[in-house]
Amino acid sequence: MPYEHLDDMNGETWRVFRIMAEFVEGFELMRQIGPAVTVFGSARTPPGEHYYELCRQMSAKLVQADFAVITGGGPGIMEAANLGAMEADGKSVGLNITLPMEQEPNPYQTHELTFRYFFVRKVMFVKYAQAFVIFPGGFGTMDEFFESMTLIQTLKIAPFPVVLIGTDFWSGLIDWVQRVMLEKFENISPEDMQRFMLTDDIDEAVNLIAKCRDEKCWLGPQPVDLPHFATRPTGEGTRAGIDPKRRIPAEHPNRRAE
Repeated sequence: MPYEHLDDMNGETWRVFRIMAEFVEGFELMRQIGPAVTVFGSARTPPGEHYYELCRQMSAKLVQADFAVITGGGPGIMEAANLGAMEADGKSVGLNITLPMEQEPNPYQTHELTFRYFFVRKVMFVKYAQAFVIFPGGFGTMDEFFESMTLIQTLKIAPFPVVLIGTDFWSGLIDWVQRVMLEKFENISPEDMQRFMLTDDIDEAVNLIAKCRDEKCWLGPQPVDLPHFATRPTGEGTRAGIDPKRRIPAEHPNRRAE
């Protein structure tokens, strides 16, 4: 069947095979990487800028702590992270995305994939990472930060460290989350403010991530006691959870009184 048929509106069901192919290719490569940290940040941060150089240094330290470094494969902070990992002779992974503009793959990737679908790429970012480090960035960076908070808050993934680098960039947002989301509207819980770390110290960030790898620690509150079947890991790197139509066991602490 011609490849062009996959883009035909009458061939929507065939699109599933292209999506499946992206998952297969991603799983095949990423399972070889080992313990890794995913680094996010702006594609527009130029070489020589403060956060570019800080990210470059931090990535080298992550490699020295026996982590691979995963990025989106583009310029800016992604380039800095891949460069620092490569300079330290580590695994430097780029998960590129096809975009109409701005995405240019950086040349510092030892392992490289290109995705058409954001959602497939996001699975790879989460499934193979033991921590997220998030530098200043734009809408995409915000998306990754809040998605990680959602996955951890809902217990859909096992908690892992989420570290924000740059108090001058993040403090205003965190203050708004505290005053508006938490205190004014009560849309989140006080313990949700503990689910991430904000710092300017890359050594503090790397040490926390290494400690959590070695001691199975996390940020924020202790996870609630859940039945084993609910926390069973899936192939996508998330937890199986509880089917909304499935009756919660009577002994489960979250069962509502009838």
